[in-house]
Amino acid sequence: MAHHSTSKVASGAAGTSSHSLRYCFLRLTMLVLIFGLGLPSAYGIEKLYLDTTDLNILVDENRLFHMIQIGESKVAIILTAQVQHPDIVQFPSPTIDIPGAIYPNNTAEITHDIWAYGKSPGHSEVTFNATPAGAVDVSTVFMRITVMHSQVISVISYIMGWIYFAAWSVSFYPQIYINYKRKSVVGLNFDFVALNIMGFTMYSLFNCGLYFSPEIQSEYLIRHPRSVNPVQLNDVFFSLHAAFATLITITQCCMYERESQRVSMTGRCILSVFLVVVLVTAGLGAGGELAWLDFLYICSYIKLCITLIKYVPQAYMNYKRKSTVGWSIGNIFLDFVGGSLSILQMTLNAYNYNDWISFFGDATKFGLGLFSLIFDIFFMLQHYVFYRLLNENAMDDDEDADLPLDKKAVDLHLAGRLNLFTRRV
Repeated sequence: MAHHSTSKVASGAAGTSSHSLRYCFLRLTMLVLIFGLGLPSAYGIEKLYLDTTDLNILVDENRLFHMIQIGESKVAIILTAQVQHPDIVQFPSPTIDIPGAIYPNNTAEITHDIWAYGKSPGHSEVTFNATPAGAVDVSTVFMRITVMHSQVISVISYIMGWIYFAAWSVSFYPQIYINYKRKSVVGLNFDFVALNIMGFTMYSLFNCGLYFSPEIQSEYLIRHPRSVNPVQLNDVFFSLHAAFATLITITQCCMYERESQRVSMTGRCILSVFLVVVLVTAGLGAGGELAWLDFLYICSYIKLCITLIKYVPQAYMNYKRKSTVGWSIGNIFLDFVGGSLSILQMTLNAYNYNDWISFFGDATKFGLGLFSLIFDIFFMLQHYVFYRLLNENAMDDDEDADLPLDKKAVDLHLAGRLNLFTRRV
């Protein structure tokens, strides 16, 4: 009897011990999850964010911005600003003290004032660390600060950007007008037109994909978590408008007199290679073997290649014909204005932000801009120097061809009478 009673006591003690062990294990697991994984909800702060992620300030200027805190913390937290380039921007008070609350309010909204000081021109990223570690999620709390020499230069650069955008957008129409007026596309190289439509189609794919597709935007942000989307609405408009204007020119090539002109075999081979690359990479993207962002990058590389070569066929054709009649010099003037302002804008920005590394480091953009300007100058020399007299004679012939039949007869009769009178004298 006594033995049986002892067994029950022992059994009860074992059950209590087992229950205590399970309770301690659960508490230990919760502590590990809270402190080891840094769950912010354990401290009461639901969210931290900045009221701006991009800040522009002048050298020697102090600028105020704010950090907004949603929810109160159970313990005291210290946030410390981590400046990428302290020689560019400094924080007079680099820490923010968040006091602990006995009864935290999870819906409270608290604003913290932060001052930034521009020390020298340039760009710098700013992130924040939390102490104790994991007390609050600060992975999305960051900003880009740009320190510049002059606000006036920044405004001038902005205006230049819109001017060269307008110049490049309008540059397609002088050629369209000349084709319409002459009812002829003789003198316009078809390889140039074919390369243009391919290039602007690739450019449109790149811009529309990055601007409209949330999936591709997510891919870009994963690779560049603190970057902004490089494609803006005006980029999308320009590329689509350029493709549309080129399609109008292609329609004119089908409607108007063209003699024996057509896309050359060399041009067809180049376009075929580009088309195969696009189809293969698009297939890989559809099959999940290639990220769609990489597909868009390939499209942009094709556009860059086309920009390098597309003027060569037209320049060579002008050389063979010893004439630029049929090729719009207005297109070249507008392209030259746009390219010049683009490079000038890059120069002003490099000075204003002391960012000469990106000016010379972006060899692609600078090289393509300079390459286009060189071709524009060469086309001007062809039009006004090399083939000027031949162009004037050809234009006179075109004007004579436009005269009414009776007017031509009168002119021929007067020319004959004048020739006879000269012989008699």
